[in-house]
Amino acid sequence: MPQVKYAPPPEVPGLAARRIAADILDGVLQKHRTLDDQLEGPAAHPGLKTLSDRDRALMRRLVATILRRLGTLGQILSRLLDRGIPTDAPRAQSALLIGAAQILWMDVPDHAAVDLSVRMVQSDRRAAKYAGLVNAVLRRCAREGHDLIAEAAGQSLDIPPWLFARWSAHYGEATARDIATALSHEPSLDLTVKSEAEAWATRLHGEVLPTGTVRTLLQGSVTMLPGFNDGQWWVQDAAAALPARLFGDLNGKRIVDLCAAPGGKTAQLAQGGADVVAVDRSPNRVARLRENLGRLSLQAETVVSDGTEYPGEGFDGVLLDAPCSSTGTIRRHPDVAWLKQEADIAMLTALQRRLLAKAVTMLKPGGMLVYCTCSLEPDEGEHAIADLLANDSSMRRMPATAGEVAGLAEIITPDGDLRTLPSHLPHTDPRLGGLDGFYAARLIKS
Repeated sequence: MPQVKYAPPPEVPGLAARRIAADILDGVLQKHRTLDDQLEGPAAHPGLKTLSDRDRALMRRLVATILRRLGTLGQILSRLLDRGIPTDAPRAQSALLIGAAQILWMDVPDHAAVDLSVRMVQSDRRAAKYAGLVNAVLRRCAREGHDLIAEAAGQSLDIPPWLFARWSAHYGEATARDIATALSHEPSLDLTVKSEAEAWATRLHGEVLPTGTVRTLLQGSVTMLPGFNDGQWWVQDAAAALPARLFGDLNGKRIVDLCAAPGGKTAQLAQGGADVVAVDRSPNRVARLRENLGRLSLQAETVVSDGTEYPGEGFDGVLLDAPCSSTGTIRRHPDVAWLKQEADIAMLTALQRRLLAKAVTMLKPGGMLVYCTCSLEPDEGEHAIADLLANDSSMRRMPATAGEVAGLAEIITPDGDLRTLPSHLPHTDPRLGGLDGFYAARLIKS
């Protein structure tokens, strides 16, 4: 008799997306790899190529939701587990997190969330023995989890304690809690448009913020949205779009954008009429910046160089978006909360001060320096500028006015700098509110 060939059973729909989500979570929490590295570029997870657009979007949202609510998830699961989360089988831990996140915060039927998590551990040699445990815990989560969320409300569990302590010390505990609450919501998509903001907001089913940014809740690949291929807009958080505005009229000015990639601020400067030199130390990031400028049909000279060593001088302006802890971007990059350590800030502040000193030498007399960081840490913002002004008598502050930032007086500090918080710009729909945490200061060289 002829040999009968049996085809393997087809993969259960959605299981691959959850398996890749588990791998990426492990990459963040165990191997300390950023989400961006695992989702894009040469080191991206190879399995992403096999996912449909829908499954890829599900996987991204699943990972982001878990990292955004990691502290609350940990407390809830610890309440539901008699002996704690298994430590000898990472895939069992991931399955519990993935199942619970879907049950508690995502539009996934409870039975599907439980079944797919159980299948995930069954297919892993080390975790298979925990299949019954995962099944029981997630079923209990479906029954009791929302009550446990209510119990955890107000505890700010989803921010590492060291970070919450810093925010409380600088902004006050009430504001720190407001920040933590804002970071718990999935953010919108912010776009800087070349023109006709109202028309693009209508076309993209969004709204125009006071600053002119178009904000939309559309999801999926941005490359598929109207206007992307035509170069009519670029992705840029509304707060990140503010520092370049501090230069005022850019026509004919020669501006150097230090640490420029991926190029949102470079695009703003070029769109405003400046003669821009964009400097970044990473060849790969500069290549991406060039691609973005090409799509947008904007011109800028691009240079691969360490900002502390770039020899340029005589510029009308320097925009220094300095490398920082990025704690202001946690709403869009929730992995930052779990990858950064307090010790990182001291190392970064030393680099920021070297870049600031270099930026001063690149300005002509009367030139303008705009310094900014996407950090909520005063060491990387207010303190850095205070140190520069104390040590360099050639520089003076030029305070920002409410009129320069669309009337948002609440983001202007007593010294006249900009300080945006995730809790700013509230909205009845939390997904349409908030800003990245940004600091910006404007200085003039005498």
